Amino acid sequence: MHCQNFRPSSLTRREMLNQSACGFGAVALSALLAENSSAEKADYNPTDPLAPKKPHYAPKAKNVIFLYMDGGPSHVDTFDYKPLLKKFNGQDPRQAIGRLEPTQFDNIGKVMQSPWAFKQHGESGAWVSDLFPNIAKVADDLTFIKSMTSKFPEHTAANYFLHTGSGLQGRPSMGAWVGYGLGTENQNLPGFVVLNGGLIPPGGLDNFNSGYLPAAYQGSVFNPGNTPVANIKPAESSPAIQRRKLDLMRQLDLSSKERFAGEDQIESAILNYETAFRMQSAVPDLLDLSGESDTVKKMYGLDSDFNQTKTFGRQCLLARRLVERGVRFIELTCPGGNGDRWDQHNNLLDGHNKNCKTVDQPIAALISDLKNLGILEETLVIWTGEFGRTPFAQGGNGRDHNPFGFTTWLAGGGVKPGVSYGATDEWGYKAIENKVEIHDLHATMLHLLGIDHTKNTFRFSSRDMRLTDVHGHIIKDILA
Repeated sequence: MHCQNFRPSSLTRREMLNQSACGFGAVALSALLAENSSAEKADYNPTDPLAPKKPHYAPKAKNVIFLYMDGGPSHVDTFDYKPLLKKFNGQDPRQAIGRLEPTQFDNIGKVMQSPWAFKQHGESGAWVSDLFPNIAKVADDLTFIKSMTSKFPEHTAANYFLHTGSGLQGRPSMGAWVGYGLGTENQNLPGFVVLNGGLIPPGGLDNFNSGYLPAAYQGSVFNPGNTPVANIKPAESSPAIQRRKLDLMRQLDLSSKERFAGEDQIESAILNYETAFRMQSAVPDLLDLSGESDTVKKMYGLDSDFNQTKTFGRQCLLARRLVERGVRFIELTCPGGNGDRWDQHNNLLDGHNKNCKTVDQPIAALISDLKNLGILEETLVIWTGEFGRTPFAQGGNGRDHNPFGFTTWLAGGGVKPGVSYGATDEWGYKAIENKVEIHDLHATMLHLLGIDHTKNTFRFSSRDMRLTDVHGHIIKDILA
């Protein structure tokens, strides 16, 4: 009798190459791995990619909260005080400033002073405009980088660059790289969570993707409202029934995994099913704010009469709760309803007033709350847009994109508080002192997490790929 141990159909070329991993494929693989042993991670576990991993050295920060101000806030109206704009207000910038770079819409108006007054705050004397009265109160806890630059003046490419270190679509997000380097401390929640306020940035979900890294590292998007994750409540009548379904799915997936020689999509699907099962109890517990005092809820603005403040306040409070539960990387996106995000090509006054009213109170509360709880020192908070705005108007009352110099600030997580690093020129147009690139921000962030950005690599397309590519320098002057 025939043993029946044969395949009913011939192998495709892809299947043959996949399943030759223990033959000549292993020889090729060993040669590739020998090219750069630094790409190897001794504690990487392909069967459980989210397992905690050892950092390269002792970290200052354990978690990151990334406050993404989608659209590009105007630095010259928020944190980068430029009195010269008032002196030359209404004049032709070509005559006042000199040669101008091309802008996104090439609709260059007059030099425009800030509609908001600036004051110095705290012992550090940080300049903060009237747009941020609450953040001004925690100015001594902030580390300002006033010489940030980007390579891209357009939203989609600039978003990809900020999030992935490349202006092209399809690269892993910084949150995915953090998960790849460190794993997660909580197996019941994703290691990378995006708290979506209502606006997904231009470029879409690829800003939070895992790219060529295993799919387990991609961001999980939590939507606003009481049901942030679809199907989080079981449809089955009992946990036992659901468990049997998952066991059957796992059995089927494992058989497919063996057939297709460990396809990443299959392995990640198995892991995602298990994570989703555990999230059914972890997410409702996360969202249950009944244990938070009325004082804390009010501090975050959950009682505000401005709906966007309530939405972002809830996001900031959830971000703190995610940090307490060991989630490595949390990104917050902005709520809708304030015009075109922070992208005020016209009506700057109305758009920035609404956006600042949305985020000012919740962000100040987050910094204060983390500090009071003693976890700010191990939580790195980053506030930034993808670029800044021009010191001259677009048309009559807006500002165009400006990637040549803008402001980013950090707090906690091993950075010096009350410091201002770098500077733009007297117009706020271009960075002229201690110019910082996005790659430098990424390198510094990873460094504070205990990750050497040059060693946190993944072999892809015959290269040891990394978040900072072949760039990136740690901004040592801002480190505590």
